[in-house]
Amino acid sequence: MKIIIFGLGNFGMSLALSLTESGNEVVGVDKQMEKVNIVKDKIAHSICLDSTNELAYQALPIKQTDIAVVAIGENEGAAIITTAIIKKLSTAKVISRSLSPIHDTVLQAMGITSIVHPEQEAAEKLTNKINFKNIIDNFKIDEKYSISEIKTPTEFVGKTIQELDFRSKYKLNIITIIRKNEKTNLIGNATSVMEVVGIPAANTVIEANDVLVVFGLNDDITKICHKNQ
Repeated sequence: MKIIIFGLGNFGMSLALSLTESGNEVVGVDKQMEKVNIVKDKIAHSICLDSTNELAYQALPIKQTDIAVVAIGENEGAAIITTAIIKKLSTAKVISRSLSPIHDTVLQAMGITSIVHPEQEAAEKLTNKINFKNIIDNFKIDEKYSISEIKTPTEFVGKTIQELDFRSKYKLNIITIIRKNEKTNLIGNATSVMEVVGIPAANTVIEANDVLVVFGLNDDITKICHKNQ
């Protein structure tokens, strides 16, 4: 996909590099030349311009862009103006970083449905890791539902998903299982790798050290994460 990222601070720059590594054509935009120079050889294009100046967008392939990400984190006014200009000039999907509850309200009024809060989301993930020993990672779908990677509770080991009556008892769906496997490398040394086992069947046996990737209500994920604590 063709993606333009406005704002090359820590969040915007990390996102630009990650999206490039996953095969996207990324254009990075920032008004500070030093930030543009940092990524100029690492992404498809990097441009120094003031994104609050509508005339400056003539230098951007804004009409050919699939996604525009407003990652500006230092200036709420600049982020809002940038979002408004993108909405005016392009039909691209807009993903906008929000810096405050008021910023949220303004973006929602502008019709932006993809709003991100990187600092808040990072803090929530770290809180989960600290509070619940079983949780490895968590992706929040909305205020009620999440996809979470959790360590297998000891009482699950050696049992099938059917025997656990997982969906009925825990009200969660196991999307997949990440399992440690031993492999031999080219020089004959044994190494441990984590592999996805695919969509688990009812007769899939849970093994020690499995990571269960589950989907469900946040409250139900919280309950299962309390096991083994």
